[in-house]
Amino acid sequence: MKRWLLGALLAALAASAVAQAPLPWSDDEVKAIARHGPWPPPAPSDPSNRVAGMPNAIVLGEHLFNEPRLSADGAMSCATCHVAGRDWGDGRAKAMGRRELDRRTPSLWNVGYAHWFGWDGAGDSLWSQSIRPILDPREMAGDAARVAGLLREGKALACGYERAFGHRPNGDDEKLLVDAAKALAAFQATLVSPRTPFDAFRDALVAGDREAAARYPLAAQRGLKIFIEANCAACHFGPRFTNGEFGDVGIPFFTRPGEVDSGRLDGLGKLANSTFNLLGKHNDDASGASALRTRHVQRLHSNFGEFRVPSLRQLGSGPFMHNGHFATLEDVVKHYSEVNPDRLHSDALPLVRPLALTSEQSADLIAFLRTLSAEAPPRPTPPPLCP
Repeated sequence: MKRWLLGALLAALAASAVAQAPLPWSDDEVKAIARHGPWPPPAPSDPSNRVAGMPNAIVLGEHLFNEPRLSADGAMSCATCHVAGRDWGDGRAKAMGRRELDRRTPSLWNVGYAHWFGWDGAGDSLWSQSIRPILDPREMAGDAARVAGLLREGKALACGYERAFGHRPNGDDEKLLVDAAKALAAFQATLVSPRTPFDAFRDALVAGDREAAARYPLAAQRGLKIFIEANCAACHFGPRFTNGEFGDVGIPFFTRPGEVDSGRLDGLGKLANSTFNLLGKHNDDASGASALRTRHVQRLHSNFGEFRVPSLRQLGSGPFMHNGHFATLEDVVKHYSEVNPDRLHSDALPLVRPLALTSEQSADLIAFLRTLSAEAPPRPTPPPLCP
C-alpha cells in the first residue's frame, strides 16, 4: 500500500475514533443516568394477589388474555386491543371497543411495576384494572356470571384454574371474576420490555468503560444531556422512565363539544366507589400495607386534567398521549418545546415549561428517546392449561 494512502487511512480511522468518543459527563450527570437502571429490575411482586408470580396462574392468565368468550358477543379478548406485535397496544389514536373510546389503548409493557392503573388511575391493582374492560359496556361488555361460567364449565379452563388456585372453581360469581383477573394480572406482570441501547450505554458509563460507552450514538448522547438539563426525569424517573403518577401537560381536555375528560379527578372518584379496590374484601394482603396508598390518596380539584405519566420505554411509532393527540414523536417533542403554560389547568402544579429547542436539539432528543426501545423477541405459544 502506498505510504500516502496508508496515512490517509490511518487519519480517517483516527478521526472516526475521535468522532465516536463518548461526550464528557460530569459526576452528577453520571449519577442522574445511573438512576435510570439497571434494567431489567427485579421481578414485580403484588401481595394483594395470592397467585402473582405463580407459573400455573401465569399460564391460565395468558389463556384468559386470549379468550374472546370473556366478552358478551364472544368477539373480543384482551389481546384484541393489546397486541403483542404492537408493543401491547393497538396503534390507534383512540381505542376501539364496541365503539370508539375517548382514550388510547395503553401499552402493557412493564405494567406489573405500576402502582396506579389506567390513564386516570381508577385502578389500584393490576387485577382490579383487569376487571374494568371485561365489565365495561363500551368494551367487552361481559359480566361476572359469564366469566364464572367459563371457569366452571370449560374443561380446559376449569383444569387450569384448579392448577393455579389449588381447588376446583367454586364460590360466587364475583369471587371467580376476581380470581380470573388475578390470573390475568399474573400473566401481564411477565411483560417486561427488552434491554435497549440506552441500557448498554448506562451500564458502560457507570462501570467507567469508555470503549463500550463510545458505541452509543453521539446524537443520542446529546439528546440525553438535553433530557437531563431540562429535568425531564422529574416525571420520567427511574428505570421505567416514569414516576407512575399524574400530570397536566397541556393536552386539550375536550373529547367532543361540551364534554371534557377530567382525567385523574374522575379516576379517583371511580377508585373510591370500586368494589374491587384494595380497601375491599378481595385484597389478599392480610397486612394491609398494599392498601395504604389507596387509603391516603386525596381527590383534589387540581387533579382535573391530569393523566398518568407514561413510560418512555418501548415508545413505538405512535400515536402518543392519553388520547392519541400527537401522531409522531416529532409532534410530541415540538409540543414540549413550544407548550403554552396558559393551557395548563390553573390549580395544577406546573410540571412543564417550554423547552425552546432548536431543530438540531429536537432531533438529538428524539435520537435519545428512540434508544429507549428495542425489538422484542417473538412470544412463544403458551403451554396448554393441562398437559
